[in-house]
Amino acid sequence: MNLRKLFLTNNECYKAGQKIKVQGIMVHSTGANNPNLRRYVGPDDGLLGHNSYNNHWNQPRPDGQQKCVHAFIGKLADGSIATYQTLPWDHRGWHAGGKANDTHIGFEICEDGLTDPVYFNKVYQEAVEFCAYLCKLYNIKPEKPWLICHSEGAKLGIASNHGDVMHWFPKHGKNMDTFRADVAKKLAQGTAAPVTPAPKPSTLYRVQVGAYSQKANADAQASKLKAKGYDTYIIMAGGLFKVQVGAYSQRANAEAMARKLKSDGFDCFITTEAGTPAGQAQDPAPTLKVGSKVKIKSTATKYSTGQTIPNWVKGNTYTVQQVGNGKVLLKEIVSWVNTSDIEVVG
Repeated sequence: MNLRKLFLTNNECYKAGQKIKVQGIMVHSTGANNPNLRRYVGPDDGLLGHNSYNNHWNQPRPDGQQKCVHAFIGKLADGSIATYQTLPWDHRGWHAGGKANDTHIGFEICEDGLTDPVYFNKVYQEAVEFCAYLCKLYNIKPEKPWLICHSEGAKLGIASNHGDVMHWFPKHGKNMDTFRADVAKKLAQGTAAPVTPAPKPSTLYRVQVGAYSQKANADAQASKLKAKGYDTYIIMAGGLFKVQVGAYSQRANAEAMARKLKSDGFDCFITTEAGTPAGQAQDPAPTLKVGSKVKIKSTATKYSTGQTIPNWVKGNTYTVQQVGNGKVLLKEIVSWVNTSDIEVVG
């Protein structure tokens, strides 16, 4: 287990400061195709990587919602898997949408496209080790109702009606019963101590793809990179707007990225120069409003009116026609969906 710590101190949940007596653990998954921890945990600590949208959960109401969990499991910038603690374990989280907030630690596994067995096996094993660690720490039995997922919590009446993680685990031959059995097996073997976080690297290797006196030119270059699928950002250093990709503790990783960029036709070089972030004009954090483009999360189960959401509806892009109290009306399907079940994409 690679356990690290970055508390979401700007989140309203953290600031509320309410405490619980830990009695259980609730497993969640994010419901969006983005396995990168930087989407949810920030700011960048030198390992997470840069979030150009600045839409992580270290803000009062991420995505306009009151929500916060105790930890996330997903990818670091170098592609390795880690667990980030984001609240004190005995802090009352806002994750279950029900009474489980008063008793259970909640953590999210960052979803990808749900079909990659390599990624799934890595985060599954990380989650097993993490839960075994918490079970030992708080003397939690790896049994129902103490170790459950969100969908099980809904059936028990202690959580809101979500489908995670049972929309994902069975695709890879797993379910919560096998998960609990694996946690119990890990406990019987003896849980290893968490990996002690390495100190923040003093040197980070970045790949620079341009330096401009006019920010508009830097924005244009960054847009070209994004169109090719690169996660890029702009810094101000030495009086210039510099377009960079990645921030790696290992030079070999930066060299691999530079080779990939050059194969796509971009001139670049490796630098250790950092600077002041200069956000791109075209990349504001998405907000929910009439006209917003949204997707229904794969974990959503019910419309706000109570009917079941069919699978063919999920993952498509829709237009917000009207914003209500905790729900939105989607134009293309003429249906009200809870805001907790959508992701703003534009």
